[in-house]
Amino acid sequence: MCGVDTGRTVDEKPAPKRPRTRTRTRGKALVVAAVLTALLTAFPGLVPDTAGNPGSLLETFRPWTGPAVPVLLLLALLRRSRLAAAATLLPAAVWLGLFGPALLAGGGAGDGDRGGGEGRGDGSSGALTVVQHNASDENPDPAGTARALAEAGPDVLALQELLPGALPAYRRALAADYPHHAVVGTVGLWSKHPLSGTGPVDIRPEGLGADWNRGMRTVARTPYGPVAVYVAHLPSVRITPVGGFASDRRDESAAALGRAVAAEELDRVVLLGDLNGVAGDRALAPLTSRLRPAHEAAGRGFGLTFPAAFPVVRIDQVMVRGLTPVRAWTLPATGSDHLPVAARLAP
Repeated sequence: MCGVDTGRTVDEKPAPKRPRTRTRTRGKALVVAAVLTALLTAFPGLVPDTAGNPGSLLETFRPWTGPAVPVLLLLALLRRSRLAAAATLLPAAVWLGLFGPALLAGGGAGDGDRGGGEGRGDGSSGALTVVQHNASDENPDPAGTARALAEAGPDVLALQELLPGALPAYRRALAADYPHHAVVGTVGLWSKHPLSGTGPVDIRPEGLGADWNRGMRTVARTPYGPVAVYVAHLPSVRITPVGGFASDRRDESAAALGRAVAAEELDRVVLLGDLNGVAGDRALAPLTSRLRPAHEAAGRGFGLTFPAAFPVVRIDQVMVRGLTPVRAWTLPATGSDHLPVAARLAP
């Protein structure tokens, strides 16, 4: 009797199906990476400031965890892992929850806002307009920088990195609009309102000579009453493969400035400075625990200021006490490697 040849003997059995373990585990590393990204973005305090200050480094560049999300998503798609793709929603949600309001907020001026006529500090708008700028000791056009800053019409204008050779140019360019000014070391303040009680603030880290003067305090007699104005330039930080985030001198200087602010007797205080640190850096807690960063309260966008050609961090700060920030914005680039920042403060 003829039959159909099935190609196997009677005793042969079909090969068992292999378990699909690979599909289930595919993209596991990406899931872990997504969860870690979300955790570190939401809770940078989990990273200690041990050798190399990794915690401060993370806090300095925390907004830049955002680009990790599309990278993780792309890798998940390449791996064809639905689980990994879904996991990227977690860091995306955390990032948007933290930084989305700053990007979408209305009403406050943000990056690139020129301020317009509304921002001019003639006292008629019921607010004090301030400008902070590290003018750079390598600025090729100090007079042009001064004129550009004056066009924003601030009531007070703080500058850092004022070298003796460039100081006359700033004084000449600002004399007409700012009859009152004071300079201590390499920091200075120009004001439409009278100044009094000007003096240095010792923020010198250990080991630096007496000629290192980068802090000052004065009192501006504004239409809203006396305002203690501090101008400061904290030491620079460095990022190296061996030393990590080297910020010890800056941290020491921030602590000294924080003690000076804590001892301030006037109710209204404004700090204008290149602090070489972002407001969220735990090392600036001696200041942020006593003063309110104006940009975080009234800005839009990240207000990045350094380097001017492609800003990645906001290290130039306006911080206040006893005044309410109503607007904060960055000004156009000058001959400096920093962008100027401006804020309007209501009494």
